[in-house]
Amino acid sequence: MGSTNPAPATAPSPWNVPNALSAIRLVLAILVCAMIELGMMVPAAVVFVVAASTDWVDGWWARKYNQVTKLGRILDPFVDKVIICGAMIALVGAKGSPIAPWMATVVVARELLVTSLRGMIEGQGGDFSAKQLGKWKMVAQCAAVVASLWLISSDPRPDWLSWTTWAILWIAILLTVVSAIEYVMLVVRANSAARSSSTASVK
Repeated sequence: MGSTNPAPATAPSPWNVPNALSAIRLVLAILVCAMIELGMMVPAAVVFVVAASTDWVDGWWARKYNQVTKLGRILDPFVDKVIICGAMIALVGAKGSPIAPWMATVVVARELLVTSLRGMIEGQGGDFSAKQLGKWKMVAQCAAVVASLWLISSDPRPDWLSWTTWAILWIAILLTVVSAIEYVMLVVRANSAARSSSTASVK
């Protein structure tokens, strides 16, 4: 009897629920920025929370139903960066915002750096999955945005909210910097290991 070859596994279609949720998040991110510009801080906070929450949903759905795609691996972190960087930049220009221009610059610079590093490593066939510290960084940044929106919309501003917002902001900035250093060290170690392997194979 002739042997039968197993049918090749088909790649998940990019037209799926996780990618649709990422696309919706992108639209909501733009809406948040527009609301901040118009001074609609409370609605902006609500939409921001909804947008940030769907980040967990689309990742869970993709893993559970085997719908992880190349498009999703690019689209999901891209939208995350638009949500955070867009909100931070919009808040810099908001009256009474606790977010200073240098804080938004640190956040944007970190995201650009990590995106460049991810492209380099994955272009070489390596793995550049999100680390736990990076996930906590995202949580802290989201909390900082929501707290800032809440603070700006409060009149009068309670002292405890001001102090809490500043504390969350500084934690978010600290995690932003530390997580960037973690990714840089990851790339340095990966390149060192690649050079060592190459040297050993020549010998």
